[in-house]
Amino acid sequence: MRPDLFEHTDYYLLDELLTDEHKLVREATREWVKRDISPIIEEYAQKAKFPEQTIKGLASIGAFGPYIPTEYGGAGLDQISYGLMMQEIERGDSGVRSTCSVQSSLVMYPIFKYGNEEQRKKYLPKLASGEYLGCFGLTEPNFGSNPGGMVTNYKDMGDHLLLNGAKMWISNSPFCDIAVVWAKNEEGRIHGLIVERDMEGFSTPETHNKWSLRASSTGELVFDNVKVPKANILPNKSGLGAPLGCLDSARYGIAWGAIGAAMDCYDTALRYSKERVQFDRPIAGFQLQQKKLAEMVTEITKAQFLTFRLGQLKNEEKATTAQISMAKRNNVDMALKIARDARQMLGGMGITGDYPIMRHMMNLESVVTYEGTHDIHLLITGMDITGLPAFS
Repeated sequence: MRPDLFEHTDYYLLDELLTDEHKLVREATREWVKRDISPIIEEYAQKAKFPEQTIKGLASIGAFGPYIPTEYGGAGLDQISYGLMMQEIERGDSGVRSTCSVQSSLVMYPIFKYGNEEQRKKYLPKLASGEYLGCFGLTEPNFGSNPGGMVTNYKDMGDHLLLNGAKMWISNSPFCDIAVVWAKNEEGRIHGLIVERDMEGFSTPETHNKWSLRASSTGELVFDNVKVPKANILPNKSGLGAPLGCLDSARYGIAWGAIGAAMDCYDTALRYSKERVQFDRPIAGFQLQQKKLAEMVTEITKAQFLTFRLGQLKNEEKATTAQISMAKRNNVDMALKIARDARQMLGGMGITGDYPIMRHMMNLESVVTYEGTHDIHLLITGMDITGLPAFS
C-alpha cells in the first residue's frame, strides 16, 4: 500500500467560506481516513470483505448522525459539517461512506424525524455509538425506481403486526441490528417499521460476486411472518413521502461524497503525472495530460460550490428535492468522468490496487445508480422546471 499523500483541492479558496468548526471537522475526519482506512481498504476491497472494525472508529469521529442533536447521541453539527465528513470518508472509499450514509440518513434520520420520543431514546444513542448498525429497506426485487409499487406488507393481528415480503440491494443488511423497513398496510398506505435482528422470521442473506462496493456489506431483507410490535411503527409520517424524505438526506451526503472520490483520483493523477517520465520529461508537461488535469480541477471546483450552496440551503431548511437531485446527479457523473480520465493517465498502473483509481471507478458505478438512478434524477429536474412529470 502506497502512503496516503493526499492534498486538498481548493482552487477557488472555498475554505475562506467555511467556519473554523467546518475545517476542524474535515481535518479530524481526514486524519482518521488516512490512519484507519487508507492502509487497509485495498486489501478489503480485493477480498470483498467489509472492515467491521471501522464501525467503532466511525462512531468515534461522530460520523453516525452528525446532525442529530446531542441529547440523542449525535454530534449536533450543521449540514455542511455532515457533507464535509462524507466527502472525506468517500475519499477513502465509497463503501465506507455508504455505511455512514445509511446509518445517518436512512436509519437515524427517520427515527429522529418520524419516530416518537420513546423510539428516539431507545435506538438513536446506540446507533450513534456504533453499538447498533442499521439498514434501510425500500428497494425490492421488482421495484427500484418505482418504490410505490412495493409488495412488502403487514397485517394488523391485534396485539402485533405480521410482516411479509423482501427487500434487496440493502447496504449493511448482513450485519444489521435493526432495519427501518417500508411496507404497506392493509389499506395500501406505506409506513415505516423498525425491525430488530432477533425477530423470528427475519433473515438477511448476503449478496456476493459484486464488482463494485466490494468493501461494503450488501444483502437482502426477508420477512416471513415476522411479528413486529405495534410500538415499532414510526408514527409521525406515512406515505411514499416518508422514505423519499430520507433519500433526500442520503442523496445530499452522496453529492458531497462524490467530490471526495473525484479529488482522490485527481490528486493521484496529478502526483503520478509529475513523477512519470516519458520522452525525457514528466508526462505532466504534455498538452493532453494538462487538458485532463485542468478539466478535472475545473469540474471539482464547480461541484464544490454547487454543493456548498446546497449545504447552506439545507441549513436554512430551504433545499428542495429537485435541487438535491441535481447535485447528486452532477457530482457523481463528474466523479466518474474524472476517475476514467485519471485511470488513463496512469496507464496500466491505473488498474492495480497500488493506486485507488480503479476501486473508485468501480464504486462510483454503483453510486451513480443507487439513491435514484442518473436518468431518474435528470427527469426529476425536468419535472421541476416544466411542471410535467415524465413518469408516474
